[in-house]
Amino acid sequence: MVQVHTINISPPLLNSSCAWSSDLSQLRALYDCPFTGAITTRTATLDGFKEDERHTVVFTSDTVSSLNSYGYSPFPLQQYLEWAYDLLTNPTTGTIATKPIIISITESSPTLVGQMISLVQILRQRLKDTASESLTDLSRLVAVELNTSCPNIPNHPPPSYDPSVLSSYLQIVASAFQDDPTLTVGLKLPPYVYAAQFRSVIDAISEHTFTVAAEKGFQRFNPVAYIACTNTLGSSLLFGGQVIDASVPPNVAALPTTFGGLAGDSIHPIALGNVHSFSHLISSHPDPAMQKVKIIGIGGVTSRDAASRMYQAGAHIVGCATLFGQHGSHAFELLAISK
Repeated sequence: MVQVHTINISPPLLNSSCAWSSDLSQLRALYDCPFTGAITTRTATLDGFKEDERHTVVFTSDTVSSLNSYGYSPFPLQQYLEWAYDLLTNPTTGTIATKPIIISITESSPTLVGQMISLVQILRQRLKDTASESLTDLSRLVAVELNTSCPNIPNHPPPSYDPSVLSSYLQIVASAFQDDPTLTVGLKLPPYVYAAQFRSVIDAISEHTFTVAAEKGFQRFNPVAYIACTNTLGSSLLFGGQVIDASVPPNVAALPTTFGGLAGDSIHPIALGNVHSFSHLISSHPDPAMQKVKIIGIGGVTSRDAASRMYQAGAHIVGCATLFGQHGSHAFELLAISK
């Protein structure tokens, strides 16, 4: 079991936010899977993303890798909040729900993200109000993941590549956390490639640590409970001859958008490097609040060996998408290991 602020994830394995966690049936299958310790929704916006035939995915023929041109979910945030309420209050097992649901969100401005967090908080209050009936505070099973890293949105570069922009989003997260310290919030980050980038992210997060009076003196808190790294590698290209069931000639780009986000085996080494780099910076940070930040390792987790490598690199929890996209919830049984 891994405690991430107010949520517990056991086993430490989940899906990363992806196209295969889009609708209620997919989320229900994930939630009912005994090998997931938590589930993550597809990234939602306030009003839903306009998805069409250009938004798709291909899988490589020689490795367990994928390239996708997806944007965000076509379903608006409110739909995911209703589905989360249904999953938590009407579990198919007939027992009290214990598995956390991570609501992945994003928007084009910090102000809109603030509105989205407020809507999540309304759901959490609604769940808290059921505690008198179930004797369990279901609000503590809902977390927020702020996706700051999708590479496929035209004219909207990932905020996490610009520390000043990232900081503006973190200010909103910090404000929400100070209003309700039981709120669990994580950041989904893009792949970074040089040392200064890792340090700038950690610096941006650490700037929002604050001190509060407690019974035993003062305590320091940071609003970011975890980081999920890494998202797909943008501006990647595959040709028809490299993918399974290609609908185009071998020498033509496999995606209708030409470029897409690369995932799976092909990004495993850089994902391990990102996890290891962040793990070192977090564990050695002078701020004890920063040392509590957990890491969800994502990127090329396509086998038990790959999952083991993520843990060895410093991940507390492991997530996957490409293997899940190919095998459904059975993927998590394939990945299940004793850490």
